[in-house]
Amino acid sequence: MELLTLRERAECKFDLLSMGEVLLRFDPGEERIVQTRHFRVWEAGGEYNVARALRRVFGMKTAVVTALVDNPMGRLVEDLMLQGGVNLDHVVWREYDGIGAESRNGVYFMERGFGVRNAVGSMDRGHTAISQLKPGDVDWDAIFAQGVRWFHTGGIFCALSATTPEVAKEAMQSARRHGAVISYDCNYRPSLWKAVGGRARAAEVNRELAPYVDVLFGHEGDLALELGPYSYAPPQHTLESYQDMCDRILKAHPNFKAIATTTRRPHTASVNDFGAFGYAEGKAYEAREMRDLAIFDRVGGGDGFASGVVCGLMEGRGMEWALNCGVAHGALTMTTAGDNSFATRAEVERVMQGGSAGAQR
Repeated sequence: MELLTLRERAECKFDLLSMGEVLLRFDPGEERIVQTRHFRVWEAGGEYNVARALRRVFGMKTAVVTALVDNPMGRLVEDLMLQGGVNLDHVVWREYDGIGAESRNGVYFMERGFGVRNAVGSMDRGHTAISQLKPGDVDWDAIFAQGVRWFHTGGIFCALSATTPEVAKEAMQSARRHGAVISYDCNYRPSLWKAVGGRARAAEVNRELAPYVDVLFGHEGDLALELGPYSYAPPQHTLESYQDMCDRILKAHPNFKAIATTTRRPHTASVNDFGAFGYAEGKAYEAREMRDLAIFDRVGGGDGFASGVVCGLMEGRGMEWALNCGVAHGALTMTTAGDNSFATRAEVERVMQGGSAGAQR
């Protein structure tokens, strides 16, 4: 018996639909933000990154629901997304007022860490087009009626405004009516939640959305604090503690079919141990940990992990395979610049099998 019941691929237009903000990332390369005079730009966004990876790495048909202001910056984000291969039929375009007073596109600046120097991000995403989405702005039933096997969103989107959690709920309710599997990444960002109630508000939102979720992603501490009892201490990176945490969460949210979490032990900003735990059908699993992993750009590693897990579960390969796929893909995602993955499926499977990093000629 398979873990998840998915609609047949032949009857669906999309394997996965994601919803979230897509920003323009400014990357100073090897320099720091304050010293550089040149930036490289990428499209970026946690929920979008999952859809892009499933399209470009794993060959699935994916789409994104987001909102952009119709100006040159918004069209640049569109052009970058087009290169990613994700279907853009459901992007909501807002009129540009000339200065961004009514609505704007989000940007962020991200410098890579190295050694003892941490990576540093600087966000500029207030009052963006997607943060202004309200229930009723998107015809979810029309989208899901086209056939969608999997719907993905997360806590970053829900933190953007007072209305975005309601939009997420509306989308999940429609996804449920149309038979799509639903995944949610808690992805707690203190900078986004601090003005609207912090961790307590994030927990409130996540618990309200939890009844609609089939597959849950998130950092161990986030899951323990936001979906388990507040008094429960975060796990300590052991299989036993993860089993205990998930057992507790399932008592409160028995609808969860699977839970998946990365573990990261930084030795320096550029050398980490990277692994994962997962939970399905009452049993906890641990992926093969990648020790002393060299990090080029750590942003997007969690999204790379999530897309690998989704691929494994969507293909019915079981939680253990899915976790190892997620870790391998997340690790490869962190070997290149930008939020997104430029790996191939063959590279992911080579890393899963313990293949060497020797030159391929």
